[in-house]
Amino acid sequence: MSENLKCAAKEIRKLTINCISSIGAGHIGGSMSIVDVLTALYCSEMNIDPQDPKKEGRDRLVVSKGHAGPAVYATLAYKGYFDKDELMTLNRYGTNLPSHCDMNKTIGVDMTTGSLGQGISCAVGMALASKIKQDNATIYCIIGDGESQEGQVWEAAMFASHKKLDNLILFLDKNNLQLDGYTKDVADCGNDALKWIANGFEVYSINGNDPYLCKETIKKAKVSNGKPHMIILNTVKGSGVKYFEDAKENSHSMPINEEIRVKSIAELDGE
Repeated sequence: MSENLKCAAKEIRKLTINCISSIGAGHIGGSMSIVDVLTALYCSEMNIDPQDPKKEGRDRLVVSKGHAGPAVYATLAYKGYFDKDELMTLNRYGTNLPSHCDMNKTIGVDMTTGSLGQGISCAVGMALASKIKQDNATIYCIIGDGESQEGQVWEAAMFASHKKLDNLILFLDKNNLQLDGYTKDVADCGNDALKWIANGFEVYSINGNDPYLCKETIKKAKVSNGKPHMIILNTVKGSGVKYFEDAKENSHSMPINEEIRVKSIAELDGE
């Protein structure tokens, strides 16, 4: 099963690279770092149906760091929500795949995001609504470590804990980098695990670039215990391709020409 997830993650990375290279530049670093958790969610753990993307009681994912939209689109295309050829329309006029996630344009996207700090509040509201409706949905949300410098993140965390939203599973994409450099240099958030524990969350910290480990940890978190959950994903920005990894903060948004695209795909294929 772990090999199947790794193969899926590799294909989703290739689709992400093709998607961004189609427009010549984009948010490759933070997209690549969350591919493994997206793979675990969409290929194993989420209660979803690509043929019925609006079904009642489905699990939902909010990617609060909405600039990682290309990885979300690649995953949705891989799962059959729409044709893979549509990935080549990223951010073009009339596209259904804008640079940041938009629920009004893209089939399978559950919440519009991009204004950092706001997506987690939406996810908390969705989790509360699910509790009220008793539809048994699990609400997932991915936030960035740079995004965690936003005060709204912690307001949402307090509310989720107060309401005992154990159907809420958050992921922190801890790649240690943001647009302006290392998070520790821009505005250090300190000990992430202790902060989330202090806010009433059950906390796990794992290698976030291992899709099988992501899957197993999600399974543990889904066991309801009266607390919301935080899975800290220790990741590498640009994970999977050395060129993007070496670019560090410059991979936040960077050019990808045809030569880079071909070499990146070859590296993923082990060539």
